[in-house]
Amino acid sequence: MGRATPTSTRERGGMGGFWPVPDVLDYLSGRWRAERTVRDLAGADRGRFEGTVVFGPLEGGGLLQRESGDFTWRGVTRPAERTLRFLPGPDGSADVRFADGRPFHALDLTTGRYVADHPCSADLYRGEFTARDADHWRTLWRVRGPAKDLELTTDYARAD
Repeated sequence: MGRATPTSTRERGGMGGFWPVPDVLDYLSGRWRAERTVRDLAGADRGRFEGTVVFGPLEGGGLLQRESGDFTWRGVTRPAERTLRFLPGPDGSADVRFADGRPFHALDLTTGRYVADHPCSADLYRGEFTARDADHWRTLWRVRGPAKDLELTTDYARAD
């Protein structure tokens, strides 16, 4: 899979500075550097993740996302990792699932921006995904619930 490319100069800027992605699996394929900030909006704690994210082929189609790096929270740094499955969806979108196959959210970047909700027990995770250009994208997750008030911002830069 190669990199997604815009079909015109007008598309490159996108609406509101977003970069349209006709095929999200093609766009994500490869290796990315990830930097994430985590803010506890109720308690003012801040954390940071730095690592790599590799989107490689998934048996049966789609991509397997493997994220690994170091997460620092309250002055303590620990190794962190996460695995997600990105299955082909209609018209260049993806069906994102946890490693065990449970549904997480859909992802459609044809306009360069997508908002997804994921209810988890009493909490609601709302994610905003934005493609900036062929080599940069961002996620912003807002987590709200009885015991959570978090904001997680991750910037991705292509490492290939």
